Amino acid sequence: MRETMFQRLCDILRPHFQRQPTTFRKPVPVEQRVAVCIWRLATNVEFRTVSHLFGIGQSTVVIIANHVASVIADKMLPLYIRTPSEDEFKLIIQGFIDWWGFPQCGGVMDGTHIGILAPTDCPADYYNHKGFYSVILQGVVDHRLQFWDINVGWPGKVHDARVFGNSSLYERGQSDTLFPHITERFGGVNVPVTILGDAAYPLLPWLIKPYPENQHTTLAQLTFNNHLSRARMTVERAFGRLKGRWRCLMKRYDCNIKNINTVISACCMLHNFCEDNSEDYDGTDVLDDNNEVQYCTNFCATTLHTTRDALCAYFASL
Repeated sequence: MRETMFQRLCDILRPHFQRQPTTFRKPVPVEQRVAVCIWRLATNVEFRTVSHLFGIGQSTVVIIANHVASVIADKMLPLYIRTPSEDEFKLIIQGFIDWWGFPQCGGVMDGTHIGILAPTDCPADYYNHKGFYSVILQGVVDHRLQFWDINVGWPGKVHDARVFGNSSLYERGQSDTLFPHITERFGGVNVPVTILGDAAYPLLPWLIKPYPENQHTTLAQLTFNNHLSRARMTVERAFGRLKGRWRCLMKRYDCNIKNINTVISACCMLHNFCEDNSEDYDGTDVLDDNNEVQYCTNFCATTLHTTRDALCAYFASL
């Protein structure tokens, strides 16, 4: 993060960190408070190491890092992670057309596992299919690799489809309050704004997933899957850059389970802050590996396939 961007972040947070000096000691400056938290999130080093680097007691470092992360999550997250307006959705749709050639896409969704210490309560619920303890971050990103919706904290053992089905995103999508009524006609079908997901998610009029690939899959369906997979790389790159910048999410983050949701939310907000201000990303983009082998069947029985079939015919005609 450039110094100017760091100072801008401090200025945004300053009203929430003002402390009055006392007879016994002066308050820790705002810049130092924010730097302690940023350093901890970006490196995942022990609190003891951060204490030595900044010349602050270890217990004070713990308090400061947790407090700054909570303020970022509470005060800044609603400003940087929110459902786009109609005009913003139009820009996102055009962005996916320009970059990936995929029409009517309002975002791409996936989940990723964040490693944690085994909690004392119900540890088996957090042991995921990859063989470690985790919580799940479900995110929807736009064409600029920025999150506009997140859902944090479900135990790692839970399937992505269940996380999605219990999210506010699903409720808003089903009640037709998530997207503006922007449609485009393909092959006689009015295709609405949609989210792209992988095979773990249900097929809904506003959520598109790939066709199952087997001996009955047609060439047109394989072509559609290829285009969808290319567009879906957006969310995998976003998760890769999120964990690449904020290394506390890349490996196991050793903190109390009560604080992990706040830390993850703060990192997502800081990711958007950096991307929005065109901060350089040191290192090549890493694709997040979170392949789900299970197929969702609970939601799909009565789902109409017309939207996906219309897009499939569109790509086949190119």
